[in-house]
Amino acid sequence: MYLKDLKLKGYRNYEEATALFSKSINVFLGENAQGKTNMMESIYLLAMARSHRTANDRELIGWNQEFAKVYGTVEKKNNSFPLEIVLSKKGKKAKLNHLEQKKLSSYIGHLNVILFAPEDLSLVKGSPSVRRKFLDMEMGQMSSIYLYHLVEYQKVLKQRNAYLKQHKYNGSLDETYLTILNEQLAAEGSEVLAERFSFVKRLEKWAQPIHSDISQGKEKLTLDYASSVLTTSQTEKSQIMTDLLQQYEKNKKREREQGTTLIGPHRDDIRFYVNDKNVQTYGSQGQQRTAALSLKLAEIELMKEMTGEYPVLLLDDVLSELDDDRQTHLLRTIQDKVQTFLTTTSLDGVKKELLENPRIFRVHSGQIERESE
Repeated sequence: MYLKDLKLKGYRNYEEATALFSKSINVFLGENAQGKTNMMESIYLLAMARSHRTANDRELIGWNQEFAKVYGTVEKKNNSFPLEIVLSKKGKKAKLNHLEQKKLSSYIGHLNVILFAPEDLSLVKGSPSVRRKFLDMEMGQMSSIYLYHLVEYQKVLKQRNAYLKQHKYNGSLDETYLTILNEQLAAEGSEVLAERFSFVKRLEKWAQPIHSDISQGKEKLTLDYASSVLTTSQTEKSQIMTDLLQQYEKNKKREREQGTTLIGPHRDDIRFYVNDKNVQTYGSQGQQRTAALSLKLAEIELMKEMTGEYPVLLLDDVLSELDDDRQTHLLRTIQDKVQTFLTTTSLDGVKKELLENPRIFRVHSGQIERESE
């Protein structure tokens, strides 16, 4: 899979821009605040129908612009098709092959991307919400079924939390209605949990040899999905649902007192162990960064396993954050395998022997121009 071209109109600081990309490595080169990350963000938006930098779509519409449009052509093994996102004050439209998609879940997954930015190096030591977001964004691309159940879970969770909050100080809570919400939430939650357990185990399978290679065989990485219910990747969904319902009953008093749902996948986490030691608590910064890099590189292989095609890789100013060994491992892993987009202010710190014939685009003041090869 690769992105053949990209056209922007009214997007951030780009009034209009067009670029034709290489199947291998594409470099956006320029000083800070010129539009390199905006270009990366537009590719991410084209794939995910949302920005990774802001939840407010209006911020993506350029100054004095009525709308913003991102258009690109995706090439896969057996077909080629356009994707288009249009943002306006009225909302967002997503088009696949020129046809507007009523549900974003039917749009997402046609262009798979993996974004690796400096903040991703904090994936291991960051908050649990960062890791839950990582799971949901990556799994949502690979599995429309997961995305569907996640959206349904979040809808019921919002209803249940609103109901608990409404009756936080009121004893007249309708037990029958709450039982219905519990059953709906547990049904969707069991689907989400089963998929997450499976995903984390498969991710571990790919991450372990990568981590071992980077650490020169000195370290073994293991991942543990830390759930609010005692479940393994082998547990049946019906059993997970039963466990969730039992937890709701067990925590009934606390949830009413606090006016929120305390149990479920929205409270879960991933734990990282290096040589059986919790690297989030006791690991060095180097170990934490190696674990994060291993996870991102493992994603590439897992996405290929699950979708049949390699994703597009977005490296947003991340090479400058990696030492020579990690930089070398990253670039060797993706060579001749994954279409890559890379932003940098200079190629001086990048090992040129690892960048074979990159297509370089100069970015300046919202203008993008391809360097002659």
